[in-house]
Amino acid sequence: MTVNREIHLAARPFGEPRPQDFDLVTTALPDLAEGQVLVRNTWMSVDPYMRERMHDAESYLPPFQLDAPLDGSAIGEVVASRSADIPVGTTVVHFLGWREYAAVDAAAATVADLALAPAEAWLGALGTTGLTAYAALTQVAPVREGDVVLISAAAGAVGSIAGQLARKLGASRVIGSAGGTLKAKKLVQDFGYDAAIDYRAGSVAEQLAKAAPDGIDVYVDHVGGDHLVAAIDALRHGGRIAMVGAISSYNAAEPVPGPSNLFTLAAKDATLRGMLINSYFHLFPEWIGKAAGWLADGSLHTELTVAEGIERAPAAFLDMMRGGNVGKMLVRL
Repeated sequence: MTVNREIHLAARPFGEPRPQDFDLVTTALPDLAEGQVLVRNTWMSVDPYMRERMHDAESYLPPFQLDAPLDGSAIGEVVASRSADIPVGTTVVHFLGWREYAAVDAAAATVADLALAPAEAWLGALGTTGLTAYAALTQVAPVREGDVVLISAAAGAVGSIAGQLARKLGASRVIGSAGGTLKAKKLVQDFGYDAAIDYRAGSVAEQLAKAAPDGIDVYVDHVGGDHLVAAIDALRHGGRIAMVGAISSYNAAEPVPGPSNLFTLAAKDATLRGMLINSYFHLFPEWIGKAAGWLADGSLHTELTVAEGIERAPAAFLDMMRGGNVGKMLVRL
């Protein structure tokens, strides 16, 4: 192979992204500098946070540049090396996805032990996806024995793990919200939720009142909007909210109003805390040690939605943003 294919950002989306906002570009294989490895990517991830990086605005990660490759989590095999620490044949996780080959600094590559789990799991349960669920429920909005827990986007990458983890941490009842009857059924049948809210079927607040008539103690928020309003109203005294994402507003073309009931948190002595996964990377060894065992014994169930080929990466991203995935959305390269 002498050429590389990459996905570039062709235009900054206004509102919902479109296929023409992306370009498939053929380039030469990257040259290696001292201390770098050439990785043939085998899997790459598409994630909701990437939508925010398509704006020309600084955030906790820099914006994607126009006419340049996007990036994100990927895993692959080292096919050339100028690093004494990472030989050819090693499988590594890194952050230069959206391309078939990547020149990666050895210091920015993490060796993946495929004896613990297959390569794709290192972008899902054993990657930042699983770590987000773990940090949210142990550090940001800790689950206590007997808690009632609500999780939005519960059939998605983080949510499908978070529901099972809440139970392992002692929750007495776990409620998930997802879009559509099929996803709602999967929450209960496959991901171990006690009850499911189909937000497309009616009021989130009314469905939550039926699912948790005595209120909730913990809410992991991936959606914002009406889900966050309903969760604040349903919180019991001392309740905790982890604000992980707000996918309902990511494609908004103008500022989105915040919840009108925020002061309710004061009366309930409750907390709402945002989280950036970068602040919890120190928990990776602890999480991988637990999660690898659960994957091996079958007590942690995961699912993938897979698109085939680099050319399908933009469509996979768009499908994921519309809720077209169950579990982790990945592209196999």
